[in-house]
Amino acid sequence: MDSLNGISMFVTVAETRSFTKAGVQLGVSSSAVGKGIARMEERLAVRLFHRSTRSITLTAEGALFLERCRRILSEVEAAEAELSELSGKPGGRLRVGAPQLTGLVMPTLTGFMRRYPDVVLEIDLSERMVDIIEEGFDAVIRTGTHHDSRLASRRIGACPQMVVASPAYLARHGTPAHPRELARHHCLLHKFAATGRIERWPFKLAADEPEPQLNERMTCSTLEAITYALLQGEGIAFLPTFIIEDELKDGRLQIILADHMEQTVTFSLLWPASRYASPKLRVFIDYVVQNLRI
Repeated sequence: MDSLNGISMFVTVAETRSFTKAGVQLGVSSSAVGKGIARMEERLAVRLFHRSTRSITLTAEGALFLERCRRILSEVEAAEAELSELSGKPGGRLRVGAPQLTGLVMPTLTGFMRRYPDVVLEIDLSERMVDIIEEGFDAVIRTGTHHDSRLASRRIGACPQMVVASPAYLARHGTPAHPRELARHHCLLHKFAATGRIERWPFKLAADEPEPQLNERMTCSTLEAITYALLQGEGIAFLPTFIIEDELKDGRLQIILADHMEQTVTFSLLWPASRYASPKLRVFIDYVVQNLRI
């Protein structure tokens, strides 16, 4: 078991690239992690990591060892999963990633926790594009289309995206009748945290019609913050309707330029295709697909 614990520690360090982060995940100090890796390197008579004051990277030998260690841990997980299936109770730790949309994802995740109390969720809400394989995620909720042969996926749902503003803003500044009029309005723009790219507003335009100019009033990496600014009457934004469903129903926000817009956002659940689908992962996939309401 000591060797298995060492392998688990090595894989955690390799995936986090940090003794400190690995220690947090494993519940031990960073110095204990460093000493454990040093003992493993001494026993194997090979250096597994290049260390500097700023980073930790795998050596060529370490990268080779990592692949074998992952297969070993996968087999152990499969064996544990088979025993778990016999007991009929999915259990263990499940690392999950999702967009930073608390109001959308957390009701489903807390509902899963109530349904499966023996499964411990480790939740990472972030706008960055995580590497599911390298960072050791069991499953990730993502928007858009994905083409990665290493991943399996199931579609969760889709919803429209619309240009919206508050009645107070429109009363002060007028309602644009065409996308080109946005050049004189206050536009609240979404910036993708992973790339720094501003999200395009995909209007339906004639073949010879230029892309409308958006008069930038604010850029932000979280949609919830943009929604707050909208409700304060600070401008116009392009958002998926599931975020502002209540605000549209009670009139706090209004859809504009609807005839010029035809766009939907798709949500999917992704997980490593090569990984054994343990009972905890299978029930999580089914629960999210059935209960996450887009």
